[in-house]
Amino acid sequence: MDIRFPRPSVTLGVVTVIVAATAAVVVTGAGAASAASVTFTPVADTYVQSDAAATNYGTSTQVVVDNSPVRRSFLRFTVSGVSGTVTGAKLRLRTISGNSGSDAGGTFRRMSNTTWSETGTTWNNQPTIDGATLGTIGAVSGNTWYEVDVTAAVTGNGTYSFGATSTSGDGAYYDTRESGADAPQLVVTTGTTTPPPSGDPVFVGAGDIADSGSGDSATATLLDSIPGTVFTTGDNVYDSGTSSQFNSYYEPTWGRHKSRTRPSPGNHDYNTSGASGYYNYFGTSAGPSGRGYYSYDLGNWHVVSLNSNISMSAGSTQEQWLRADLAASSKPCTIAYWHHPLFTSSSNHAPSTSTRPLYQALYDYNADVVVWGHNHVYERFAPMNPAGGAESSRGLRSFVAGMGGAGHYGFGTIQPNSEARNSSAWGVLKFTLHSNSYDWQFVPVAGQTYTDTGTSTCH
Repeated sequence: MDIRFPRPSVTLGVVTVIVAATAAVVVTGAGAASAASVTFTPVADTYVQSDAAATNYGTSTQVVVDNSPVRRSFLRFTVSGVSGTVTGAKLRLRTISGNSGSDAGGTFRRMSNTTWSETGTTWNNQPTIDGATLGTIGAVSGNTWYEVDVTAAVTGNGTYSFGATSTSGDGAYYDTRESGADAPQLVVTTGTTTPPPSGDPVFVGAGDIADSGSGDSATATLLDSIPGTVFTTGDNVYDSGTSSQFNSYYEPTWGRHKSRTRPSPGNHDYNTSGASGYYNYFGTSAGPSGRGYYSYDLGNWHVVSLNSNISMSAGSTQEQWLRADLAASSKPCTIAYWHHPLFTSSSNHAPSTSTRPLYQALYDYNADVVVWGHNHVYERFAPMNPAGGAESSRGLRSFVAGMGGAGHYGFGTIQPNSEARNSSAWGVLKFTLHSNSYDWQFVPVAGQTYTDTGTSTCH
């Protein structure tokens, strides 16, 4: 029996997130230095075409790079309000929907000309693409975001022009600034992020994340300043977990951290048959396709991601796998996460008692922490046994972390052993995993003040 999925590679450091607003957000706290990301959209973009030498395409909803006919694209951004040292800059473009893609997404260079006219530029009077090469996009598919690292060109406030060309006769088509939310983006990051002084792993995330609102952008921005492994507790995208919704809502926000994310699925992810949108989007990071449960290690901790949308009964395939996985682990501390909560005080979704066999298995193998989503609130419970009784010696401390960006829920009757709760602040739940203990911290989005922090030893 395959008892665990291989531990992922984890990328630490600054990971830029796209935000809808253009204001910098600064997050500081234990283990994180000051950092901020600001997103700018173009003030001008257009392309030119060799066989239509006098035509201007400045009002087009697409820019194109191609070599048959030759088509070159131009983008200009004005960066303002940025303070501090620029530590990263990403040029992001989205391929248009309905296009089959290309074998080459283009080569991008900085341009010295920053005054060319969006509505006046043609092949005949095009500006020279004269700067150093910044990066190249390889093969592209339709309706997908791609990025180029342009840190070498963006040094602070100012106006920046970028030109793109291609040596391929298979053109690549990108949305322009006329496309609203799909417009090109220049994401500028200032400051630095550093791991905790101890070097202990950081484990951070939330559930109930991405929709057409702004909450997911705000929580994704928090992740810019928090290194470590990102987890999700399900309902990654609303309303139906389609591939289109993952590309439209999740990808521009939390998708910026996909390379270090280890997700779990929720019921909305399963609104698409077999959660195919979820499994296709996350790929091997979500464990074996269609199964939805897997495990890995972080430092002295064993981490288990489970699937509360399939059978969890005692003796089920998942429950048997979990017991074998826990028995095989040599780590002294264990944390698990899935979507539906066994304990919750929210008035929207009652406790999911069908998850109890998973909790029981974790309890039987002396696990320490479990994290859920589903209810769009934050709640922390004291260590409890599977029956819900307080038990400090072996009980698991549990958290409902459903504040990733979807609309807030409320609380009803407060359940026994509920120690902290909030229903108004979006945020992320951050764990610092020490060798035989852990710290937790609710980190709120900008403009919110609710926090919850603490520390505890492993069993």
